[in-house]
Amino acid sequence: MTDAHVFIPAAKPVIGEEEIDAAVRVLRSGMVVQGPEVAAFEEEFSELVDGRHCVAVNSGTSALHLSLLALGLGPGDEVIVPSFSFAASANAVRLVGADVVFVDIDPETYCLDPAAVEAALSPRTAAIMPVHLYGHPAAMDKIMAIAGQHGLAVVEDACQAHAAALHGTPVGAFGAVGTFSFYPTKNMHSLEGGIISTGDAETARTLRLLRNQGMETRYANEIVGLNVRMTDVSAAIGRVQRRKLDGWTEQRIANAAYLTEHITAPNVVTPKVADGARHIYHQYTVRIQGDRDAAMAKLSEAGIGNAVYYPTPIHRLKPFWEPDQKAGRTWDLPETERAAAEVVSLPVHPALSAQDLERIVTAVNALGEQL
Repeated sequence: MTDAHVFIPAAKPVIGEEEIDAAVRVLRSGMVVQGPEVAAFEEEFSELVDGRHCVAVNSGTSALHLSLLALGLGPGDEVIVPSFSFAASANAVRLVGADVVFVDIDPETYCLDPAAVEAALSPRTAAIMPVHLYGHPAAMDKIMAIAGQHGLAVVEDACQAHAAALHGTPVGAFGAVGTFSFYPTKNMHSLEGGIISTGDAETARTLRLLRNQGMETRYANEIVGLNVRMTDVSAAIGRVQRRKLDGWTEQRIANAAYLTEHITAPNVVTPKVADGARHIYHQYTVRIQGDRDAAMAKLSEAGIGNAVYYPTPIHRLKPFWEPDQKAGRTWDLPETERAAAEVVSLPVHPALSAQDLERIVTAVNALGEQL
């Protein structure tokens, strides 16, 4: 099979010899859960979030869940969340018993629209959860101003945005807490895992208690907690990936720049980047003006991996749609609906070769004639 016929995957998790060696080293050590590797990983990841406290857990979803618990959010509270995201963003709110208030997105960044946030405020609003979707930072300057004016907590869902930034400040360093995921398809991974960043030492201690059955000292439980610890195997892999992240990020940005410069099909809209934003391209997401299903089929035929993140907005998923309908709640989210109907993500990962990038551009530009 020639290179021209090799399928280019939309995402390509990296598990190299260094990652394997790190995992084996930990397994041989016998210190496999919540040990020195986790502590070292937390310290090293802290460099990405302006030196904030970092608390490692077993997934990005656990990071969101524990963050809301640590901030004391629960029944009677409302949390503002974009519907154009992965369900975990809203699931975490429901898991603590709070109500989700869905708001619309900025059509260019796919992140929370600050004007929509302000319009959704109510006496029960307790927190805002901006999602740095696809690796583009949300409008944190405006969102933090709204939160400060109304005394609201900000929980950053940065699960797709390791090393993204706005006006020089990294995501995860704005809100009361920031959350990251290390799922295998993320820009860096630990097989599975997550981290919470916070600038408050007391919140960090509460998070550590919550992840470990409510105890810091064995059998001296202080609060009701969970078991969502990160293993040292995951942390060791994460440490290797963290060392590679800077180079991978620069390659993603360069790949995205090439795609944006060379994609010229009139029915394909390439990603926009807000002023002052550092977009780290967890996904390179275009809009298809026309028959998206046909476009995706053509790309697949050409050997170009592609996917839709996310075809169904959260507010239309059964666990949210049915309760809202019974309660008489409706959501007017036209930009969310339009994005869900138009977006397609293309390969942008650092494993792409120059020939891969040329093939992606050729296949995408052909859509201008084929649709």
